[in-house]
Amino acid sequence: MASATGIPETRSGDAANHGRGEQEPLLGRAGDASQQEDQGLQFNFVIGTAVIAQVGIWILTATIWASVFVQPLMLFSAHPLLNSAGILLTTQAILLLQPTHTPKQKKQGANIHGILNLTSILTLIAALVVIEYNKIAHSGAHFESPHAILGLITYILFFIQAIVGIAQYYTPGVFGSTDKAKSIYKYHRMSGYVILIMSFVTIAAATQTGFNKNVLHIQLWAVVVASVITLIGVLPRIKKQKLGL
Repeated sequence: MASATGIPETRSGDAANHGRGEQEPLLGRAGDASQQEDQGLQFNFVIGTAVIAQVGIWILTATIWASVFVQPLMLFSAHPLLNSAGILLTTQAILLLQPTHTPKQKKQGANIHGILNLTSILTLIAALVVIEYNKIAHSGAHFESPHAILGLITYILFFIQAIVGIAQYYTPGVFGSTDKAKSIYKYHRMSGYVILIMSFVTIAAATQTGFNKNVLHIQLWAVVVASVITLIGVLPRIKKQKLGL
């Protein structure tokens, strides 16, 4: 349809379908990133502000891995490597699922989201086993530092999140019915973002440990900046309706 000036107008439906109109910012508004009907799930990793999130999480991961590999490797080296890999996978799982909105997309996205998060959980479990074995082998104190305490809390939250997520989607009967299981999806989503933030806080706390200060030398400011960049990319893609707002 043409306007009074004779210039064709963009239909509001078209703008909505593409996540932003002609006057919208290049990266879209908060919650605008949506997977198109003809797009594969792989595009969800870079839709909208996901590009910013990818920059942040890969910088964070690379910073940790580089700091580990420039030092002589030991058993403990696996702990930061595995933990950072787990957070990287978790971030990808979130980015993948956020833009889905049709039943088909949600089903495909949920399955791959589950695989990524299951891999992440196994990675985190391995990291926990490594640090506990290392503590026992060297008669070290358990869960004394802020990093250790935050780490334990974060591990527990990850495990609970995984168990509830799997039960909600694959065995909804444990909640009484499929509808009851779906009714708490929003809490699963909310807690997922909280756990991601907790993970970044835990990594930041790790920079204050004696081992990091004396050996790895990962800078607190580098972790904070990379974490903030990641969240700047992740949080604007939250769809309020999926949180029941």
